[in-house]
Amino acid sequence: MNKAPTLGTKVSSLPPEGAVSPWGGPAAKPAIQFDPALLLRAQGVKAAFFDVDGVLTDGGLLFSETGETLKRFNTLDGHGLKMLQKAGITPVVITGRDSLPLRTRLQALGVVHAHFGTEDKRPAAEQTLQALGLDWGQAAAMGDDWPDLPMMRRAAFACAPANAHTEVLAAAHYITRSRGGDGAAREFCDLLMVASGRYVDLLDEYLR
Repeated sequence: MNKAPTLGTKVSSLPPEGAVSPWGGPAAKPAIQFDPALLLRAQGVKAAFFDVDGVLTDGGLLFSETGETLKRFNTLDGHGLKMLQKAGITPVVITGRDSLPLRTRLQALGVVHAHFGTEDKRPAAEQTLQALGLDWGQAAAMGDDWPDLPMMRRAAFACAPANAHTEVLAAAHYITRSRGGDGAAREFCDLLMVASGRYVDLLDEYLR
């Protein structure tokens, strides 16, 4: 289906020479870089699907004495989800598990569209796309295991963390340098923001 996946390929998308930021200073020149071919493929993305275990977390499961499932989330990934929304891209979480800590985390990040306890992810994804007035050509998906493949194979842009299953790596247009739960989702978000043309503007807000 896809060409050989790209692992951390980085070629810059810089602001025009002499560009000025909205606050009057020189426009930011981001250090982050991606292959222009990847940016072109992701340019029309308006919704991004995320798995949880192995993508937003490291895939490990911890259980409390009462049997509650505990998860470790990365703040870099969380900020990426927030910035993605500012870039006009809707994050959608579809996961086979459900827990109060997960719901609390997503609520704190402002993620409105989420499906919990969902093993068959394609129907849930298509339901969300329909609600948003979008199609697969405007979607990106990030996953790490077989249940994520139906979304990844249909989305315009597919991404996998470095430690994803081999079949998932083969389906990805881009493989992050980072492992799941350790900045991989942020790398995915950064790529989508650069492709949308909003990355520099959003970065500028922090340089005032």
